[in-house]
Amino acid sequence: MGSPLPPLPRTPAWASERRMVEQHAGGHPLPMSKLPASFRPYALPLWWVPTSYLAMGLIYVLVSGVANIMFKNLGMDNAKAAFWSSLFILPYTIKPFWAPLVELGKTKKVFVLAMQFILVGLIVATALAVRIATPETMTPIFVLLGLAGILGATQDIATDGVYVTTLGRADQAKYIGLQSMCWNAGPILANGILIRASGMWQTSTGSWNTSWMYVLYVIAALMGTLAVYHAYLLPPGASTIDTPQGWKDSLHTFFEAFHSFFRKKDIVLMILFAFFFRFGYGFLEKMGPLFMIDSRENGGLGLTNQALGDINGTFGTGAFMIGSILGGIFVARRGLKQSLFLLCLCLNVPNVIFLFFSLACPSSYPLIATCVSIEKFFWGMGVVGLSIYMMQQIAPGKYRTAHYTFASALMGLNMMLTGMVSGKLQEWLGYRNFFIGVLLAAIPSVLVTLAAPFHHNESNSQENT
Repeated sequence: MGSPLPPLPRTPAWASERRMVEQHAGGHPLPMSKLPASFRPYALPLWWVPTSYLAMGLIYVLVSGVANIMFKNLGMDNAKAAFWSSLFILPYTIKPFWAPLVELGKTKKVFVLAMQFILVGLIVATALAVRIATPETMTPIFVLLGLAGILGATQDIATDGVYVTTLGRADQAKYIGLQSMCWNAGPILANGILIRASGMWQTSTGSWNTSWMYVLYVIAALMGTLAVYHAYLLPPGASTIDTPQGWKDSLHTFFEAFHSFFRKKDIVLMILFAFFFRFGYGFLEKMGPLFMIDSRENGGLGLTNQALGDINGTFGTGAFMIGSILGGIFVARRGLKQSLFLLCLCLNVPNVIFLFFSLACPSSYPLIATCVSIEKFFWGMGVVGLSIYMMQQIAPGKYRTAHYTFASALMGLNMMLTGMVSGKLQEWLGYRNFFIGVLLAAIPSVLVTLAAPFHHNESNSQENT
């Protein structure tokens, strides 16, 4: 979890193989482009998979979670902070609509590098805008972070493309755990270390503007380092054999996949499941952290950014990852159909924890940290159910990847819409009544879980519909 890459071996296998090839070529060094792909440094996925997915996770959490806390610290009310930080994830929700454009490129690496280098400039510009921002002059920051969301979503498309076209099926399965862990290292870094740093810099400088400017500079420096690193070691990413050959072919393939999605048996129930399974947590995602740092006079827990970074970012994310692993093991042993209702209950444990917080207003740091770790653990277990259901029941068919992406977009749409209205609802109801409402929002989640159709054998879900 966020640990440095293992040291490179003194004589990696590809280097020995390269020397053998060069000896057959008369002993003269060969340029990298002339070597077989398996002899190049990026043939070792450990050199580029962790850093690629760290970059993806870092940008996503910047425009969603980090922006939410930053807006609150800069004096914005809950309604606006939650609205804008939710709106910034719109590109991640609708990215399937421009994914075919990335497929038309000669190499996906070009898209990855272009997005990462431009993101560095956008983040630096955001830092400069934050330095002089007031709650009334946030428009430039909204525009810059909105653009960062678009570029971040495009980076995701291209990076996933590099992953699936560079690695064979066996290696894709082998490194999927590392991929997920390194994506989550982004939230650990941003929600944990950088949120804590923002509080420390505010204490030393006396200014939230200066503090967040420093945080954004750190993120820009990290992204710049990753971009330079990827310029040398990220594979180019090949075109798949069914890659569209032009605009017409691309559009035809997209609309055929889109149309076939809605021809699936019981697709309405599947759509409702994908949208509503995380319904309650959608309201909680933005307001939970804001509640934790809000003053006790306003009904919050009064935590500092340092405490929030440790509790929510480090302990919480670690518990989430453990829960996700155990959730996967649980489903593998019991089967999804037998596990889904229990996973739904696990998913809604955070609703109970935050209602308890609003009623008891605990001040004990160990108690708050323990409760947050518990809710993140059960959230991690529960959310596995949605991912596996989308893979096994919604995705199967000719356009498996596209259909999984459409289902993911529905899931993201729920998180965006509920997040956008959560701040306004909290200001209208107050924290206590808001969290009662969040608990009641678990009802649609339970209902769609009970009604979720199962048309594919879990051990044979690769078959076409």
